[in-house]
Amino acid sequence: METLAGAADLFALFAEPTRVRLLRLLGEHELSVAELVAVTDVPQSSVSTHLGKLRDAGLVRDRKNGTSTYYALRDDMPEDARSVWDLVSKQVRDALLTGDRSRAADVLRQRRGGFPESMAGEMERHYSPGRTWESLAMSFVGLLRLGAVLDVGSGDGAVAEMLAPRCKTITCVDASERMVEAAKKRLARHEHARVLQADMHDLPLPDASFDQVLMLNVLVHSNAPAKAIAEAARVLDRGGDLVVVGLDAHEHEDAARGWGHAQLGVSPQNLKRHISRAGLEVSRCETFTREKRAPGFGVAVAFARKP
Repeated sequence: METLAGAADLFALFAEPTRVRLLRLLGEHELSVAELVAVTDVPQSSVSTHLGKLRDAGLVRDRKNGTSTYYALRDDMPEDARSVWDLVSKQVRDALLTGDRSRAADVLRQRRGGFPESMAGEMERHYSPGRTWESLAMSFVGLLRLGAVLDVGSGDGAVAEMLAPRCKTITCVDASERMVEAAKKRLARHEHARVLQADMHDLPLPDASFDQVLMLNVLVHSNAPAKAIAEAARVLDRGGDLVVVGLDAHEHEDAARGWGHAQLGVSPQNLKRHISRAGLEVSRCETFTREKRAPGFGVAVAFARKP
């Protein structure tokens, strides 16, 4: 959207109520033209015309399945269009949209085989009651058997609260007094949990005192990530595991500044180098996902063990 004409065309694309209805539906479900007609009660010719414009603009994609064509919102729509759509989708509240959602649920129930079968191959794109990332995380936590755990940059203790029942002890460290107080309240019922206010670069903890060390989304707040990782390695016992999750290196300075980040992420290459220099053996270090909403931050993960 570099020109005035381009901006006008983009805004015009979202100025048509039917297109907004279609985009909202296709952001939640993959639907055919016939299903969209049934949900919206808009003539098929109009639905097809609007879908053509949205597809040509890179907002929706189509997929052939036998004699039917299914449409869905594109995860990789142009960044300028994504920005406008994020604004529109968050701000618009209308009874017609609520009705569309209810009718879409009815249409999906009528599909042969029911909801799960109709979403085969794309389950991660669609909402299903109770199937959230939080519930998935909790199910995996139930499989864990952890020892002495250190959560560096623990925030208000949300992760520690999930892990506490599955570990021998858990220690939370955060530089923020407010976060520390919130974590203490959250973990008060767990006698084997403690919360400390401290700098991740200078941990007030003895050498080789933890079996697992977590550094989850904390390195963006460090001006010296190599030093923070070295401290984590110091307090990790032999045979212990380090888990690092954080933003991949990026160039979105305004976004980073808005979130109070100290630096623009750490690339997997630099992350692996920092961990190796700290004396740990890296088993995996890569960018394993990229956020679909603008600006599309990459998320890097690293797993390492102390020999």
